Amino acid sequence: MGAPNALALWLLVVLACGLDRLVGDPRWSPHPVQAMGWVIERLRALAEGWAGDRPGRLRLAGGLITLVVVGGSAGAGVALERLAWRWPLVGIPLLLIALASALAGRSLEQAVEGVLEALDAPGPNRLEGARQGLAWIVGRDVEGLSEAEILRAAAETGAENGVDGLFAPLFWMVVGVGLGALGGPGPLALAWAFKGASTLDSMLGYRRGRLRWLGTAGARLDDVLTWLPCRLVALGLGLLAGRPLSLLRLALKEGAPDPSPNAGVSQAAYAHAVGVQLGGANGYGGQPVTKPLLAQGQGAVTRAAVGAILARSRQLEMLGLVVSLAAAVLLASALGQWPFDPAAQ
Repeated sequence: MGAPNALALWLLVVLACGLDRLVGDPRWSPHPVQAMGWVIERLRALAEGWAGDRPGRLRLAGGLITLVVVGGSAGAGVALERLAWRWPLVGIPLLLIALASALAGRSLEQAVEGVLEALDAPGPNRLEGARQGLAWIVGRDVEGLSEAEILRAAAETGAENGVDGLFAPLFWMVVGVGLGALGGPGPLALAWAFKGASTLDSMLGYRRGRLRWLGTAGARLDDVLTWLPCRLVALGLGLLAGRPLSLLRLALKEGAPDPSPNAGVSQAAYAHAVGVQLGGANGYGGQPVTKPLLAQGQGAVTRAAVGAILARSRQLEMLGLVVSLAAAVLLASALGQWPFDPAAQ
């Protein structure tokens, strides 16, 4: 059997997006990221035992961990893709579930909406309930946050994690549609490779202690893999708002001072798209950190604004799938993969 059909691969990505929106990530179900995290924890223990406090060894170990985790994740994706084309009755449903597991559209919405629901709950403990829900999805300190600060945090995590958890893996899936149609690694391989880098960044990508050196490789790779999807999100939000280039320029300008090459840009893009001011004072591990103000002068974050950020993500996901369909049609036509043959001959 030859390379899979580009349109068949694209259809799998669309179905995965639908499955993600329908089911999300059930808490009772094991998740691939849990397996990645398990591997990272054990490799970290081995690395620190060998490297100690020596920066050179820690950097080397971090590079090897990154290679193993990202390469292993991609390899597992390739294996499952080959299983799907060899035994489609069993493999394709597994492939579809695996693709959906790489997306976090519904789970992010549920987490953010849970914070809003806690704020609307009756009784004197509503703020504490909202803080507890917020603690699951943000890295900042949540103790003592006011309602306005909780709403800003919910908006900022909806904007930043919309890129990290949804649009970046979706982007790499679409790239995998093209590569898979050409006989290379497909959408799952690339999506899981990205998730491996993202998980490394979330677990080791901190500028403290040994992680300052051990987590460098994973964090830098995650930055690189998220760079283009983040800017495409800013451009897409501008298209939805009718001002693509001006919004993109504002997002790049205002996001530049942020220590992350992507977080500030994504938050600035959503801030201008929705018309709210983001950024300001946060606490991390008890240390105050002041982030640049984004869309300065716009209104404060409201419940409606948080909902609008989530709605923009849904609209942008649909826009991305439409654009990727056009690309898949052109590629399938160029390769002679027409119509939905399971594979090119």
